Amino acid sequence: MGGPHRSGAFPSFLFFHVLCVLLTLPEAGSQNSTACARWCPPNSSCVDGTSCRCLPGFSSSSGSEIFTSLLESCDDINECGPPSTVSCGQSADCKNTEGSYYCTCIPGYALVSGAPTFRNESENTCRDVDECQRKPRICKGRSICINTEGSYTCQCPPGLELNPEGPEPCKDVNECTLGPNPCHNSTHCLNFVGRYECRCRPGWKPIPGSPNGPNDTICEGSEPRFYTPGDQHSKHPITRSAAPHKPSRMNDVDVCSSGQHQCHNSTVCSNTVGSYTCHCRRGWLPKAGFQDKQVTTVCEEIFATWTAPPGIKSQNLSRFFEKVQSMSRDFQPDSAQETIQDLITSVDDLLNIPGDLGMDLAARHRIATFLLSNLEEVLRMLAKTMNGSFTYHSPGDTELSLVVQEPVNGNITVGQSHARMLLNWTMAIGARESGNGPTVVGILSSPNMQKLLANASFDLDSEKHAELEKIHGCPVRGAKVSLFTAVSSVFLSNRNTDKLDSNVTFAFSHLEETQQKLGPRQELICAFWKNDNSGSGSWATSGCWKLGSGNKSTTCQCNHLSSFAVLMAHYDVEDPKLALITKVGLALSLVCLLLCILTFLLVRPIQGSRTTVHLHLCICLFVGSAIFLAGIENEGGEVGMRCRLVAGLLHYCFLAAFCWMSLEGVELYFLVVRVFQGEGLKKRWLCLIGYGVPLLIVAISAAVNSQGYGRTLYCWLEHDKGFLWSFLGPVTFIVLCNAVIFVITVWKLTQKFSEINPDIKKLKKARVLTITAIAQLVVLGCTWVFGLFLFDPQSWVLSYTFTILNCLQGLFLFVLYCLLNKKVREEYRKWACMVAGNKYSEFTTSTSGSGSSHSQTRALRPSESGM
Repeated sequence: MGGPHRSGAFPSFLFFHVLCVLLTLPEAGSQNSTACARWCPPNSSCVDGTSCRCLPGFSSSSGSEIFTSLLESCDDINECGPPSTVSCGQSADCKNTEGSYYCTCIPGYALVSGAPTFRNESENTCRDVDECQRKPRICKGRSICINTEGSYTCQCPPGLELNPEGPEPCKDVNECTLGPNPCHNSTHCLNFVGRYECRCRPGWKPIPGSPNGPNDTICEGSEPRFYTPGDQHSKHPITRSAAPHKPSRMNDVDVCSSGQHQCHNSTVCSNTVGSYTCHCRRGWLPKAGFQDKQVTTVCEEIFATWTAPPGIKSQNLSRFFEKVQSMSRDFQPDSAQETIQDLITSVDDLLNIPGDLGMDLAARHRIATFLLSNLEEVLRMLAKTMNGSFTYHSPGDTELSLVVQEPVNGNITVGQSHARMLLNWTMAIGARESGNGPTVVGILSSPNMQKLLANASFDLDSEKHAELEKIHGCPVRGAKVSLFTAVSSVFLSNRNTDKLDSNVTFAFSHLEETQQKLGPRQELICAFWKNDNSGSGSWATSGCWKLGSGNKSTTCQCNHLSSFAVLMAHYDVEDPKLALITKVGLALSLVCLLLCILTFLLVRPIQGSRTTVHLHLCICLFVGSAIFLAGIENEGGEVGMRCRLVAGLLHYCFLAAFCWMSLEGVELYFLVVRVFQGEGLKKRWLCLIGYGVPLLIVAISAAVNSQGYGRTLYCWLEHDKGFLWSFLGPVTFIVLCNAVIFVITVWKLTQKFSEINPDIKKLKKARVLTITAIAQLVVLGCTWVFGLFLFDPQSWVLSYTFTILNCLQGLFLFVLYCLLNKKVREEYRKWACMVAGNKYSEFTTSTSGSGSSHSQTRALRPSESGM
């Protein structure tokens, strides 16, 4: 319905613009060259009478700075859109306007100057707005204000709880009546607002070494009193004897030796006069919410027993675990810094000389997941024994930054040269850690971890997948990622960091400067290492996003904590038309190659050294094409044994096919150039070259870099470290040699056609030479030259030409060697008659016999010689 309308509108629209041009030409010619063109579109200025230029902040639809076409328009440049051309810095967003842009602080932040906007990163002074410092006071009563990024919360201080019914937001918690009596039975529990004290009863006094007031206070009266563990919270002490004022150790019961104590199995019992205490073992620390040397103390081991993940056997890893256990046995709280340094150095040694860690991809990723999670836990535990900040830069370039201090209001910045982090203290504290000593914030950055995380899979979330398909207009099969920064693990006192109340901002330094422009299918992304149920992991982006990127760093924000890095993503954008051409072309070639193989095996009149070369070339192409169709795509995303085997077989089959193409060139050289100087190579030498040379190349390649076989998306050779040249090198050499033979062959054929029949028409001669040349281009593999010059995947002309010519190579061989060969056609007719139940007529036999007498004069015809 709309078709005719549109088709009619466009010519009239074009005619209108042509008419406008014709009308303005006389007027423009009458003016001088400096006059302005009146047809310049909006948001542009004239250059002279025939050309215009877009204003700053706008670009022409053709991309030209100066344009002369009436159909051009000046469109707004989105400086904030991808790829971003401006950087506003941390804690700021870029806002695009028509012809310009501006930067503004994100919600909860404001410029120090108070200005609403700024222009570039150098003017960025965005700081968190501390709502708790505003007047009048936000939180009422005894509640305290906790500042968060962009907001605030009101909380009750320790010893108080929420009071939803009363006018005051917080009410006192009576610890003396809440649960079991927290004080010893020789004391009174006295409740105060927000706290309680344990005071001695009248006539009693604290025992030597025990102060009056804390919850571990123990008192004694005029008579020595002794308490059994089961009675320590009873209301009245038990009188043992009327001994002197000071209790005697002779009357004390050693409950630790008798086994009557109630210490947790993670602690050691120590007997005291009339009671006992429970303290942590050597190399252990009190768990969160517990104190040391209390009856209720519960401890946890700093270095849990480290064992290799299931299915991992590595001597280097076992030796590393032995070092860790030795550190655990020798640990002293006052030597925490030395222990941290030894641990990081041991990890660097393990990663710098991986040895038997260079196993399959899945095993390396399980080891990386294990190391990242355990290092976070151990460093968190060791940091609890320290006070203040601590930074360590190892010889292996691994950096650790620790901040250990009492909680404060506001934000904190932690980092080193590899990464920096900005977060709010309330997230670091956590619910269980509140009021239990100093809070820990740490970040560990290791550039060596990329040796274990190389070629890791990448989970492309659904929103990003849909966005990429909308941008490229084609299906996106996934992405291959490579590390662009060090791997940075973040850990806090708060272990519940899967979903934070406010975002954490990161700034990651690049391992190398991004001076080159990213390609159309490349992007820098903020990702984190996501653990899976099998103990392995993969890169993911959910909950993280990029704020901006420069030559030396990238700024990210995340709403959770883990191990982070900036990745270079290479998206695999599939061309459906090209994929269909490949599959249909290869399927057709497989049928034709099978017919060629049967023809070369069964047709006796064409047997010879050239037919042997044809046969083995078709066999190699048939096997290689079949494997390519069945197994080239790596569905699982992990490079396993199956994918490596497919890549190795493809490497061998296609190299063997090119070796037989080179032998085609040798045979052609002997046939045309040295036609009267002996035969070609013998069959055993042909097989030795055709199958032995590729086997040698593949064996050397596998011995040098066995991990180079298999990729995340395709079962083919890796590009890293130039491993792809183990295929491209021999192919380039063979194609160039065959190209030289092709030129010589065409030149010699031209001379021989003129010598045999100089009166042949030029048009017929040109046609025969053209058909012969095209056929030999395919046979000699010269069509692969298009692939060697396919440097840019976006060049669709070269991509389609290369795909069509090489996918249909089997069809070309069948047409050249079978359909255009007279002897083969006669055999086909004979087989057709036999299938139909008829015999070959005598006339046909006599005709073929008489025709053979002229075979010498027709020896150089392409249809009969097989060229």
